[in-house]
Amino acid sequence: MSERIKVVIAGINGRMGRASARLLSGSEEAQLAGAFGRPGAGYVGKDTGELTGAGSWGILVSNDLEGLPAGTRPDVLLDFSFAEAAFENAKMALDRGIRPVIGTSGLGEEEIRVLSEIASSKGTGALVVPNFSVGAVLMIEFARQAGRFFSNVELVEMHHTRKVDAPSGTAMYTASRLASVSDSFNRQEVEEKELVPGSRGGVTKAGVRIHSLRLPGLISHQEVIFGSQGELLTIRHDSFNTDCFLKGIVLAVKAVMKLDRLVVGLENILELNDTAN
Repeated sequence: MSERIKVVIAGINGRMGRASARLLSGSEEAQLAGAFGRPGAGYVGKDTGELTGAGSWGILVSNDLEGLPAGTRPDVLLDFSFAEAAFENAKMALDRGIRPVIGTSGLGEEEIRVLSEIASSKGTGALVVPNFSVGAVLMIEFARQAGRFFSNVELVEMHHTRKVDAPSGTAMYTASRLASVSDSFNRQEVEEKELVPGSRGGVTKAGVRIHSLRLPGLISHQEVIFGSQGELLTIRHDSFNTDCFLKGIVLAVKAVMKLDRLVVGLENILELNDTAN
């Protein structure tokens, strides 16, 4: 068996960070080499296994990437922190030859451009993954295909109440994929009047409308609704727990080791993994 890929997790105390740590603890292809979260947080210095409810692993939570124990030489940084921290973490990782896999939403076009330039200049792989669910990736791809035939479309994304950014990274990425096939969705037919500001949702440059719901009981859900004369087409994906993201995380960690540049979107790396089918 080839040597396992050594992974450090940023944002270890979040839902995805803890799920990823548990995944890596039982993986034959990758292993947890370290973890960190918010500097100075109460969980810093605690055993990562105990933090995730899995018992003692002997891997203590660090303050940041620089604070990892001496001798820790990770191959991959798996980041589930928040956008500003993820950007800085990725730059530091690339400078050290560590390949970042960013699952954090909220990175802007300029930040992705900067990271892309750094990755290319160093010939080091990097991934920005709006959604690790293979089902969500298929939803986005099906929506892109449908966008070629429908001129009216609106997105409804639904998440739990602790999600900070709106719209979600998945919704923004879906909108960008729709914009790749048309730049003029939802041509205005009447002069609309919003009785409550924002009730018609946000509008992208391509005219795609996005509505964000935040309610207890939700995890991660999205509908892409197309309308035409006499018909509606709804493409929906629902995540009920973190299990649906785990396969994509393994695929991303394996694929980034084969890259020499930054790639955006899980769909662009599925073919690099024999296990994608």
